[in-house]
Amino acid sequence: MKRKHKTYSKPKRPFDKARIDEEALIKTEYGLKNKKELWKADAKINSIREKAKKLIPASEADQKEFFIRLNKIGLKVDSIADVLSLDKKNYLNRRLQTIVVKKKLAKTTKEARQLITHKKVMVNKGVVNAPSYVVPIDLEDTIQLKKKVAKKKVKEEPAVEKTEEPKVEEAKSEEQDNQDKPEENKPEENK
Repeated sequence: MKRKHKTYSKPKRPFDKARIDEEALIKTEYGLKNKKELWKADAKINSIREKAKKLIPASEADQKEFFIRLNKIGLKVDSIADVLSLDKKNYLNRRLQTIVVKKKLAKTTKEARQLITHKKVMVNKGVVNAPSYVVPIDLEDTIQLKKKVAKKKVKEEPAVEKTEEPKVEEAKSEEQDNQDKPEENKPEENK
């Protein structure tokens, strides 16, 4: 089994006031759970930039293939310069949580996150419960909420009621018969 490595790195200066304020604004804007999600998005963009830098001397066919892959996930790029100018906000805009709000399936980002984690959002007729899921452009139109399944009340069948009614009537008629009989048949009580 492969060992899972961290997919992000913490900031080098942990107490930088400007960075902390900027991250707090982004965190509330995109409804992130914690800053770790923001750092993951930043790390993903940095890895995309590194791949683009390595593709500078590569052939145009390799570069085009790389641009096509990025365009499929919704990052609009046509050149290496476009890739190098990408920001973490570009990546955060492609998350399922953000797209659910943009499609007006939820009013707020917090509500969108709750719907996703409670398995109420479907992408391409399959349930996705990760708010950080990056939605490809071709699947963006297939995002929908699950339909509510109404619980059916158990109704008593009419046949069951009919079979019970005669039994009740028979029991009543037996009681009337017992009342009509003389007291001789009743067991004697101790005096």
